[in-house]
Amino acid sequence: MNTATRLRVLVVEDHVALAANVFDYLGDERYELDHAADGLTALHLLATQAYDVIVLDVMLPGVDGFSICRRIREDLRSPTPVLLLTALDSLEDKMRGFEAGADDYLVKPFAMKELELRIQALHRRSQFRQEVLAVGPLRFDIGQQRAWVDAMPLDLPPATNRILETLMRAYPRLVTHEALAQALWGDDGADMNALRTHVYALRKAIQQHRPDDLIRTSHGRGYRLATPGET
Repeated sequence: MNTATRLRVLVVEDHVALAANVFDYLGDERYELDHAADGLTALHLLATQAYDVIVLDVMLPGVDGFSICRRIREDLRSPTPVLLLTALDSLEDKMRGFEAGADDYLVKPFAMKELELRIQALHRRSQFRQEVLAVGPLRFDIGQQRAWVDAMPLDLPPATNRILETLMRAYPRLVTHEALAQALWGDDGADMNALRTHVYALRKAIQQHRPDDLIRTSHGRGYRLATPGET
């Protein structure tokens, strides 16, 4: 695995020595690693950063890993794969973890190689899942670059498609004008008037099939998607 394809992994673990061992084993040539020693720090990082896999300890200070996992799914609405680490190995504990939204469960003590293999497996599975993005009534097939709302196809030009894909990948977070311009034109400069025109065309195309305002404007900042009934 070269540096161009490094996985971004958030390790949420209050045991400093164990976190250091994970960092030493995985290494920065194959992985881009962040660490949080408690759940609230983890939630802040997840609200502002994108990760490929979350490694989440259950026995955290303050808010436990089960509750953090549930908040990742329900509050942040993040589909990022979650691997729970814990010494709790009963079936009831595992059920509780999966019900909270975890994707896998690794009991302590564990071999570092097994941890790495599970991280890689979760990432591979998530890539398959993310071939089609879904936000509320919207669907976007990444491979085909085709979009639908309520199963009705949206006939969008390439630039508008890229805006929708960018907004769906970021949901529910705001995407700044600058980030959308980068997605459209790279480093060639930002044309804010053209950007507004593309967003208007996307909003109009969606509203032809349903009246909900699924694209919310934050004046002077950017845009975000919202599901029907969401404030």
